[in-house]
Amino acid sequence: MASSSFNPHVTLEVGEEEYPYPYPSILSAASFVSVKLSGRDKYAMWQKQMLCLLKSHEMVGFIDGTFVRSTETSVSGKEKVGDHQIHRLWARSDALVQGWILGSLSEQTLGYVMHRLTDIADFSAKHVWDELHSMYGPVVLPPLPIATDFDQQEEETRTRVHHALYHATLTGYSNHIDNVLRRNKEVTVIDKIINNGNTAIHIAVGTSKTPGFLEYLLELTPENTQLLDVRNSDGSTLLHVAAIVGNTEAAKILVARDPHLLFAKDNEGHTPLAIALSNMHTQTSQFLLHHDIGIKKDTLFSGKSGDHLLVIVISSKDFRFASVLLRRYTTLHSDSVLMAIAQNFPCKPNIWTYNIPTSVVLSTAADYIIPLCGHRLEIIMRPFILVSYWIVMLFPVILLMLVSLFVKERLRTHYDAIMLLKSVCFLLKKHTDPSPYYTNPILEATRQNAYKVVEEVVSHFPNAIWSTNEDGYNIIQYAVISRSEEVYNLVYQMSEHKNVYRTIKDSSGNNLLHLAARLAPSNKLNLISGAALQIQRELQWFKEVEGFGCPLNIIQKNSFGETPHMVFTREHKDLVVEGEKWMKATAESYTITAALITTIVFAAAITVPGGNNQDTGIPLFTNIIAFRIFAISDAISLFTAVTSLLMFLSILTARFAEQDFLFKLPTKLIIGLATLFISTTTMILAFGATLYLVFGQSNSKIIIPIALLTCLPITSFVTLQFPLVIDLIKATYGRSIFGKKRDKPFY
Repeated sequence: MASSSFNPHVTLEVGEEEYPYPYPSILSAASFVSVKLSGRDKYAMWQKQMLCLLKSHEMVGFIDGTFVRSTETSVSGKEKVGDHQIHRLWARSDALVQGWILGSLSEQTLGYVMHRLTDIADFSAKHVWDELHSMYGPVVLPPLPIATDFDQQEEETRTRVHHALYHATLTGYSNHIDNVLRRNKEVTVIDKIINNGNTAIHIAVGTSKTPGFLEYLLELTPENTQLLDVRNSDGSTLLHVAAIVGNTEAAKILVARDPHLLFAKDNEGHTPLAIALSNMHTQTSQFLLHHDIGIKKDTLFSGKSGDHLLVIVISSKDFRFASVLLRRYTTLHSDSVLMAIAQNFPCKPNIWTYNIPTSVVLSTAADYIIPLCGHRLEIIMRPFILVSYWIVMLFPVILLMLVSLFVKERLRTHYDAIMLLKSVCFLLKKHTDPSPYYTNPILEATRQNAYKVVEEVVSHFPNAIWSTNEDGYNIIQYAVISRSEEVYNLVYQMSEHKNVYRTIKDSSGNNLLHLAARLAPSNKLNLISGAALQIQRELQWFKEVEGFGCPLNIIQKNSFGETPHMVFTREHKDLVVEGEKWMKATAESYTITAALITTIVFAAAITVPGGNNQDTGIPLFTNIIAFRIFAISDAISLFTAVTSLLMFLSILTARFAEQDFLFKLPTKLIIGLATLFISTTTMILAFGATLYLVFGQSNSKIIIPIALLTCLPITSFVTLQFPLVIDLIKATYGRSIFGKKRDKPFY
């Protein structure tokens, strides 16, 4: 701590009086006050340290009013001779205290204090101290009036009555309300009975679905009561509460009594319609929207707040109601509506067709199962076959009905979205310059792969095709970066723009193939299962853009001296490593399975069920059809298991170059998985045939549990593993994601 020395009493003799003013000559104030006052939370610590500093130097009088400024003057208005010297010494010490205080404030707090003291020409340390206390000191509330026992008892009685009225309202019975109101004449149904200011009618609207009960409470309201004045603490009217909970019946009753409730606003400026839309109560919103009271409804949809209501409905994907709501608009005031459509536009569903030959299935089952089991089993299985027949006959019908309903609903939603999109584009045409309203939405639609939005916007506004984002990328460049294949396909429908897009470059000298060489966004990669399939999709994009662009694009370098192939290798280095790990892990897992199956079926082929004839070596069950099924299934299982094993081993020894992920490695994996599936299925069939040979010769009923248990592992394998095979086949040999190209403009 720095040493300090001061003369505690600088005395000036004037006549026979002494005026002591302490003044430290050397002092480090920062050693006393270490807290910078920056807010109310630090005021107590700062005040304590500052008082310690002032008390240690006997200078508290400068802030508590003990040492006051000398203002004594003579009759002639001139200062006495000693007064000037006394004031000079006081001002010196007071300025020191001011320096201590102001030096311990943060920059922001110092600015506040100086601004608030601008009206005082020559303020003192006490002014600064008092101002800081008023800003950050504890708030002292005036003492509350002392309640008498009578007042307290009256308040408790009123609270009990309000609680009774609250619970009576929750029951929904009018006689309960009558009992409370009859015994307490001073209480009404419009009294605020709970903390949030809700009345009994508010509670009834929010909890009761019985229209008669609400009408009964409305009849009990005092005369000359305006429903617009019945509000809670949030400023919500009864219609606001009905909109919050979606009570359409209550809304009908309230609007019939006072139509002006439709336009009432709560404390946040929301109308009942806005509240109903925000809470996605479609039925209530439709009633509030369609109720005609002869007042111009454009006031409900004016400005950006009106656009916000439409955005809420679109976000809930109720495009039909959004179209109805849009008919009340005369113009749009922002791009938020078209942006909401771009973000929520539904995908067009695929129409599934089913052709299940039930008669063929049943006849095949009867032709093979019954002769295999004998005539006795035919009698036993007849009821089962009859039930199975009707199940197989009705199941496709029921499934088709469910699918048709689902597809019909999806098609209707898609159609409603298109109609809404057309209407929004029509409204945007009313603007002198519609480009600010479609630029961001069309780029968002490109990112979302909502090609229908892009197509419709460009058909209404041809210049929209040249829209660019903040990085300077146009629609096609952005489609390649975002991996939006549907929007990319539109390039082939714009013959007049193809040459421009083939040679266009960005600010870094990247052509379209450089952009395709970048790593796809994570949200697009995550849609594909497995790192190997992800790198395969990336290669397909690169090859597609390579064929579309100018041949020189392949060897062109960007500003960093990189060709597209160099960019692809750099960007996908980690993904290739992950794809290699995924391939090896998958191959290793299936290699163990294939080796195990090979061992089992080879052993089963040598030791056939029932044994061999010791004289001829021919199996004893050679002439039984179940044995033939066993032999054929076991042979197929062995050959396919060996083939699968060899394919998986070839994957483990592959080089895993980038280009191998396009066809070579996926083909090996497809063959390996397909043969493993065949091997597993035939192995299970061979085992089931063996069980029948051993245990089913004298008891043909054993075929039922054998058939059921045989289907269990096969079904499990198909459910769990076969989708991977399907994905691989579709990705490698299926129809290209880029679809059919048409070399003509679409607008």
